[in-house]
Amino acid sequence: MSETTNAKNSGNDEIDLLDIFRRMGRSIGRIVRSIGRGILISVVFLFRKWLPILLSVILGVGAAYLFKIATPSLYTSDLVLRTNADSPSEMIAYVNRLHTYCKENNLSALSDAISIPEKDIKNISDISAFWIIDNGRDGIPDIVDYSNTHDIYDTINIRMKDRLDVRVKINAPQELIHVKNGIINYINSDSLFQQKNRIRLRQNQENLTRINYDILQLDSLQKVKYFEETRNMQPKNGGQMIFLQEHNTQLIYTDIYTLFTRKQAIESEQALYKDITTVLSEFSIPVKRINGGGYYAVRIVPVFFVLTLLILIMLANRKKLEEVYKKY
Repeated sequence: MSETTNAKNSGNDEIDLLDIFRRMGRSIGRIVRSIGRGILISVVFLFRKWLPILLSVILGVGAAYLFKIATPSLYTSDLVLRTNADSPSEMIAYVNRLHTYCKENNLSALSDAISIPEKDIKNISDISAFWIIDNGRDGIPDIVDYSNTHDIYDTINIRMKDRLDVRVKINAPQELIHVKNGIINYINSDSLFQQKNRIRLRQNQENLTRINYDILQLDSLQKVKYFEETRNMQPKNGGQMIFLQEHNTQLIYTDIYTLFTRKQAIESEQALYKDITTVLSEFSIPVKRINGGGYYAVRIVPVFFVLTLLILIMLANRKKLEEVYKKY
C-alpha cells in the first residue's frame, strides 16, 4: 500500500514540475512576442511619421546653431603643476576655492585671489584642480580624473603623489598667461605652503651637510683600511706574500656611491624644485571652442526628438485619451 502511495506522489510531483515548466515557457513566449510586436509597431510608426520626426531633428540642429552663435565662445586649457611643498590633496583643495568663487559668481573674491582686474575676470568661467592618475603604477601620468570618480582603494591605478592638473574654462584664451601667473601667485602667497617649503629646503640642506660629512668619513676610513690591508699582505722576513684577509674596501666604496647618489638627488631637487610648485606643462592656446554646434546638438536634438515623438503618440491615440479623460 505504501509503495503504491509513494509512486502516486512521485507521479504527481513530476506532473506538477512539467506543468510549471510549460507555464514558464508560455509566459516567456508571450513576453517575447509582445516585445517583438512592440518593436514592429514602433518601426512602422516611425516610418509613417518620418516627416515630422525629420523636421524635429532639423529644428534641433537649427536651435543648436542659434545657441552656438548666441553664446560666447568657451575654451579649456590645462596646467600641470608639481607639488614640492605639500601633498596634491591639500593643493587641490586650496585651488578649488577658486572653483567655488567661479561657481558662486563671486568675481571680486576671484579677482583678489589671482590678482586679475575684475573687468577681465569675467572671461573666466571656471578654475578647477584634479588628480592625475597613473595606470599600472609605472610612474608615468596617464589620465586626469576630471569626473572625480577614481576608486581610492585601487592599488594598480593610483593617484600621483607629486602633481595635479588645473583646468581653466575661459572665453578669451589670450588671457591664459595672466591666469597662469595669477594661479601660481595665489598658491605661493599661502603662508602654510611657504612655511612647509622653507622647512623642506632647510631639511634638504641639513641632509646635504650630513651626507657630505659621512662621505668624508667613509673616504678616510677607506684609506685607513686600504693601508692596513696592504700592510697585512706584505711578506714577512723575506718570505713569500701571505694573504691574511680579503679586501673590504669595496664594501665602503658601495656605501660612498650610495651617499653620492642621494646627494645628487637632493641637489637636483634643491635646484629644480626650490619653489612651492613647479610648472610641468604650460597652458596651451586652444584652437577649438568646447561649446560649438556639436556641444549643443547632442543636448537639444534628443529633446526635440522625444517631444515630437510624444506629441505624435498622443495624436495617434487621442480618441483613447479622450475616452480615459471622460471616464475619470
